Amino acid sequence: MNASAPDGAGRRLLIALDVDGTLIHEDETVGQAVREAVTRARAAGHEVMLATGRSWETARPIHETFGLDSEFVVCANGALTMRRDETADEGYRREFVETFDPTEVLRTIRPHLPSGSFMVEDPTGFRRYTAGMTDWELVNAEEVSFEELSDHPATRVVVVSPQHDEEQFLSIVERMGLHKVSYAIGWTAWLDIAPDGVNKATALERVRAALDIPLSDVVAVGDGRNDIDMLTWAASQGVGAAMGQAPDEVKAVASRVVGTVVEDGLAELLDSL
Repeated sequence: MNASAPDGAGRRLLIALDVDGTLIHEDETVGQAVREAVTRARAAGHEVMLATGRSWETARPIHETFGLDSEFVVCANGALTMRRDETADEGYRREFVETFDPTEVLRTIRPHLPSGSFMVEDPTGFRRYTAGMTDWELVNAEEVSFEELSDHPATRVVVVSPQHDEEQFLSIVERMGLHKVSYAIGWTAWLDIAPDGVNKATALERVRAALDIPLSDVVAVGDGRNDIDMLTWAASQGVGAAMGQAPDEVKAVASRVVGTVVEDGLAELLDSL
């Protein structure tokens, strides 16, 4: 279904939704219009799933809040894909896990951001972090020295440098010359690093093929730079929608721009399908 296609009546759409800034507000509240629109999309038989930068542990409460029972859940910006399994704890198992050795990237970044705080998430979802990493979910985690961050394979590395504004941070990241990894820059001064060539789009293409849903019947919605690959992929034949508050470079790759998260822009999109 391209951006000008008729509605999806009688077709099963794969609807992949970013979480923060798309499904939920900054304070983690949920707009009633969005909640109801997701329910209607599911009732119509569409496959509604999360595609988020969050870990499974922090994505699961949102998954449950919306009553989702999708076959797959894409987490950690594509490095982790969960699959529904009634025999597993919490009803899902780790189906695909992409990892990399974080040593080189950590050594590359630290000279550029010597006062930054670092976090490494391992394949089990356990997080190891350095001092100052205060704004992230750290329940299944422990504080370690910088050197200890390299002791385990990683699905993601997160770097936070709150003393830099967005433009300063973008400039620093460009100078780093990161190679052999994929990375996305957050709304503020944080950097999210994944294995090379891994992003939400690569994980969702695997999901799409497994579900045997044509790319033309894919709808993806997001608001962050980590959604650029996903929206580009979806918009190539289906719908890649950017939220109204998304940065210009995110809107540039989208086939459609909807209202902001505060305006419940996702509800507007879902009800138009």
